[in-house]
Amino acid sequence: MVLSGALLDKLREAKARYDELTERLSSAEVAADGKRVPAILRERGGLEKKALLLGRMQELERRQADAQALLADAEMAPLAREELAAIEGERRHIDEEIIDVLIAQEGDDRRKVIMEIRAGTGGDEASLFAADLFRIYEHYFATQPGWRYEVFDVARSDVGGFKEVVLAVEGDDVWRKLRFESGGHRVQRVPATEAQGRIHTSAATVAVLPEVEDVELDINPADLRIDTMRAGGAGGQHVNKTESAVRITHLPTGTMVVCMDEKSQHKNRARAMRVLRSRLFEAEQQKRDAERAALRKSQVGTGDRNARVRTYNWPQNRVTDHRVNENYSLEQILAGKLSPMFEALEAMEREARIRDL
Repeated sequence: MVLSGALLDKLREAKARYDELTERLSSAEVAADGKRVPAILRERGGLEKKALLLGRMQELERRQADAQALLADAEMAPLAREELAAIEGERRHIDEEIIDVLIAQEGDDRRKVIMEIRAGTGGDEASLFAADLFRIYEHYFATQPGWRYEVFDVARSDVGGFKEVVLAVEGDDVWRKLRFESGGHRVQRVPATEAQGRIHTSAATVAVLPEVEDVELDINPADLRIDTMRAGGAGGQHVNKTESAVRITHLPTGTMVVCMDEKSQHKNRARAMRVLRSRLFEAEQQKRDAERAALRKSQVGTGDRNARVRTYNWPQNRVTDHRVNENYSLEQILAGKLSPMFEALEAMEREARIRDL
């Protein structure tokens, strides 16, 4: 792919911004306000690859000019032609790297997400399916080097399923891979309670939210209402004895988070704030995405919770991802072998982003 002048201009703009931020970091004004440093470092870090690639490309252009100048020398021409051939190969490689950097979006490299799985239509069967989804992800997490997860809150159903489960997941490429899971997941199978053997359709929703730091989203403490209550649920001397459960409501938006899984009120409050921050950040992101929606035809990776992204068909031992319109083995998916599906989704998203450049 030959880079257009417009794409090269984007690279030059990024380099100019990178140099500007580098200069600002050494200014007395920024040094006096330590709170600004993390945001500047984060933006500068996001531009560093573009700046380095521009430098590599300019060095290649200098080498190319020098080699072309030697073509007129009969003695040096053979070496010059070898050098030009090598430069051409390097240029193709750099062009691909530049495309990848230009299509990258802010936050693609996030290492922390909040994941929410909720039972949808289908009653008890939907809660059992939500538990199945949780186990699928557990298996997948175990295959990813360095990944770890922590369950924040669980609401169990009477039949052993999950009405809702909220967890935090951390690791390299965690957002880049798991963001494709956001949306509606549908299951078609015969419930254990179905005497006639009829296939039922149930659903669950998955939301994957980027976990954000304090410096990325400023929440005014005056906008929060924090209530404590006794944790409900079965078993244990702790239940209903202390007010360890925490409910935080963001008054301007009405967003509410409840955490009661820990015995410590302090831990539940910290967890609830992490979830609240991620939900508010996602809402802000969705506003910005909506403004750009008309420019994009592909919805892969946009995290639309209402979209049906996948169907799990038990009788036919098949899982269909509706975005790439491909089928996968149900047995493999239940075992957490999600990588082939994620690779297909990433490839589709990459093509969509290139079209939007």
